[in-house]
Amino acid sequence: MKRYLLCITGASGVIYGLRTLRALIEGGHEIHCIVSPWGERVIETETRRNFNSWAEELGLGREYIYSPDDLAAPPASGSFKLDGTLIVPCSMSSIGTIAAGISRNLIHRAALTALKEARPLVLTPRETPLSLIDLRNLTALAEAGAAIVPAAPAFYREPKTIEDLTDFMAGKILDRLGLEHTLFKRWGT
Repeated sequence: MKRYLLCITGASGVIYGLRTLRALIEGGHEIHCIVSPWGERVIETETRRNFNSWAEELGLGREYIYSPDDLAAPPASGSFKLDGTLIVPCSMSSIGTIAAGISRNLIHRAALTALKEARPLVLTPRETPLSLIDLRNLTALAEAGAAIVPAAPAFYREPKTIEDLTDFMAGKILDRLGLEHTLFKRWGT
């Protein structure tokens, strides 16, 4: 069993984060979670449910959910061992803040901690078009060691449902963590 931190920010595409969360829990991993206030709002807008109802359905313990304002929570420290930190979806505001090395909340601090400890950091931006500033921030984070996995599902497997698309993205995120899964059929198989 591995331990991961999954964060959801205020970008559209929260279903990618929720599907990744489900896949990690189903994989038997210990999952810790932070949802920004705007992430909460987008979850309610896009799913017509609040995060607490999702957490309950998925069996995510309340003791593993942290307030984004709590900079004294365990994920703020490098001594809190994580096998990876994921921000799915990751708003461009969070991308810019992290790229500048600023800790405005626990999500930003946890991302910066992952980078300083040389632990996997997976960022899933869901924005289009990207400005030159966005591209430079993403480049800076990739150069610092983050894996950038844009929310760009593939269509070569002829998806029939939104779940097919979210499974593909969650699978690509798990691939970056080196985790086995059966969320999508691989090319050539």
